[in-house]
Amino acid sequence: MMATSEEEIEHVRELVASIPPGKVATYGDIATAVGLSSPRTVGWIMRTDSADLPWHRVIGASGKPAPHLRNRQLDRLATEGVPILDGRVDLLGARFRFDLH
Repeated sequence: MMATSEEEIEHVRELVASIPPGKVATYGDIATAVGLSSPRTVGWIMRTDSADLPWHRVIGASGKPAPHLRNRQLDRLATEGVPILDGRVDLLGARFRFDLH
């Protein structure tokens, strides 16, 4: 993995913080918005530095949460009104689009 700058880490944090209740973004959406080469970099940042962020609004491209977070994440998202079908977030209905201007 390429080194990640403090600016990139802060940009990821800002984008995650900007996702409103009832919406989600994928790791890939955030990586693309920041200009990172891999969604895995966003995952790494989220694992190490997201306790104060709405981490539950960041999800994999399949719409399925990580197994170890599944119940907590889906419960939080359902409380916010995110559409969930068969344990998977409906990305068509819930995906947040970052304004990249």
